[in-house]
Amino acid sequence: MASQIRAKESQDLQSMIKDITLRLLRYCRENGWAGYDPYDALNSRIFRALPFLDFKLSRLILTQGVKRCPINLRPLLLIPKTANPKGIALFLSSLSKLRNLGLADRDEMISLLAEKLLDLRSHNDRYACWGYNFDWQTRTKLVPSGSPNIVCSTFAANALLDAYRELGNPRWLSAASSTAEFILDTLFWREGTSIACFSYTPIQRTLIHNANLFGAALLSRVSRASGQMKFVKPALDAARYSAGKQNEDGSWDYGEMSFQRWIDNFHTGFNLVALRRISKCVGTREFEPNIHRGFVFYRNHFFREDGAANYFHNSTFPIDIHSIAQSIITLAEFRDLGEENLHLAKSVLNWGLKNMWDPRGFFYFQKKRFITIRIPFIRWSEAWMLFALATLLDQNDHPIWPQTGSLCQ
Repeated sequence: MASQIRAKESQDLQSMIKDITLRLLRYCRENGWAGYDPYDALNSRIFRALPFLDFKLSRLILTQGVKRCPINLRPLLLIPKTANPKGIALFLSSLSKLRNLGLADRDEMISLLAEKLLDLRSHNDRYACWGYNFDWQTRTKLVPSGSPNIVCSTFAANALLDAYRELGNPRWLSAASSTAEFILDTLFWREGTSIACFSYTPIQRTLIHNANLFGAALLSRVSRASGQMKFVKPALDAARYSAGKQNEDGSWDYGEMSFQRWIDNFHTGFNLVALRRISKCVGTREFEPNIHRGFVFYRNHFFREDGAANYFHNSTFPIDIHSIAQSIITLAEFRDLGEENLHLAKSVLNWGLKNMWDPRGFFYFQKKRFITIRIPFIRWSEAWMLFALATLLDQNDHPIWPQTGSLCQ
């Protein structure tokens, strides 16, 4: 009798997750896969019309001020809703996972999004690569809109590989291979015998671990899918660099500069999932100790008893929808280490639905200690949560690491 009750509860939960997924998908589709972004302040037409404001400090203040404001200032600042390449990539990967759930016109949507993604590539580069749809100011450099970076490019290439796996269009495999060439030829660098790393952008060399591991994971996957073995050694060398920078407690700092020494939820999740995919695609057990220590740290430091996903390892707030999404993804992908990981993923989702879901069909951005920022952000919130939901649904029916290694195909 108890087993029948548990089975009924599981069926009810899966039905609820499917319903939320389809409602979120409808919202994103009705909005043309476009919207606002937490970091899109420099797209302001007013700001662009006032060149005397266009210097580093003003760009940083505007970006952070608009991002942190609980009221959406973007319409007042004439910031348009736009399609973000990384967001489109997440939508495409989500649809590839949801292909067998009975969505109407699912193959057509996959093809349309794949072609849209190709249209959004950085057109001034000979490789298939992608950048954000807004200017963004680092501490030292202004990165122009469309300037390629490793994060947008790896997400786009992985999404095209997902679509290729489903529908077999060779153009998508070719584009993903071109992205791997871009990362290897433009972003890979060595310094003596101690550093082999993929940089975030071609503009400056950076040592950011999730970006480095994203690059290594994509090269590993492209090598497996295309048979090009030249990608394997640089991928492993870069992965070894970030594995060697793991802290004794299993954590990673975001990066290696003095101002990058923080430890947060979703970047830790990125590192763990990327290391696992590198291991699977290349066929190595070398990183298992790093993955094990990192996952133990992740489980022990980023979750409250009620299912809330902490942003930082030593504090809860703000509770960010990105942390919720990546928590679900990471825990679902580590399901094989224990069913409790999948239970925790569902607990995180339940907390998110109670606190961050809007009945109009979208998720909120952040919950601070005393206020919730209820702005829908198409990439940061909606695309990530759709991908998280698709990952959770996919894991309900399929083992995470099939013997064929489907994530690498």
